[in-house]
Amino acid sequence: MTVNTEKELQGLLRIGRIVGMTMKTMSEALRPGITTAELDEIGAKYLKQHGARSAPILTYKFPGTTCISINEEAAHGIPGKRVVQAGDLVNIDVSAELDDFWADTGASFPVPPVTPANQRLLDYARSALEVAISTARSGQPLNAIGKAVEKHVRKGGYKVIQDLPGHGVGRKLHEPPTVPNFYVPTIRTKLTEGMVITLEPFLSVGANRVVQQKDGWTLKTQDGSMAAQFEHTVIITKGRPILVTAVQ
Repeated sequence: MTVNTEKELQGLLRIGRIVGMTMKTMSEALRPGITTAELDEIGAKYLKQHGARSAPILTYKFPGTTCISINEEAAHGIPGKRVVQAGDLVNIDVSAELDDFWADTGASFPVPPVTPANQRLLDYARSALEVAISTARSGQPLNAIGKAVEKHVRKGGYKVIQDLPGHGVGRKLHEPPTVPNFYVPTIRTKLTEGMVITLEPFLSVGANRVVQQKDGWTLKTQDGSMAAQFEHTVIITKGRPILVTAVQ
């Protein structure tokens, strides 16, 4: 969507804060021994308390309120009996709807002890999101985001997972445009003021593709290497985008 009114801006900021706080609340409960189903229930409770509805359930009948993916699972992990272990990298992805506005956020969290290799991957994934944010300006070509992210990721010796791009959001969970995290020269779209998109670079230690698992949802890196992602829903402006899902 494109934000045209103050009412639309406030509606997006409201749901953005809720999904951001849901993810924060879940991350604070992350510890060895908790199951992904228990973690998901914490997120479900927070969303319900604030009147929001899970976007994956509404849109895709996903078998969980949130997506929780561990280690080589890049995305769309189904909450269940899996027990979080010390040393895991856990990605929490929260998207939800309130009053016909939708927002989407995600981040990868380490469960101590954190190896130097995992910490470096997390640091690069976080900085890749910052590169995307710094590039996303009204008037710039949309593919400038992917170009900048890909260049940054390559410097670190990592791969962009090409199957998992950002996307438009706001009135639905997934809207045009697609926002690749690598350079696609044929994309002619320009970023415009008020455009609402997700910026969400997915990095892998070795693979640039994912493989869907037998559960029909979970996406693992093709070579089983570690993955990490950081994501915000943003509103494009002439300067730094408005980070809809950012919380303190």
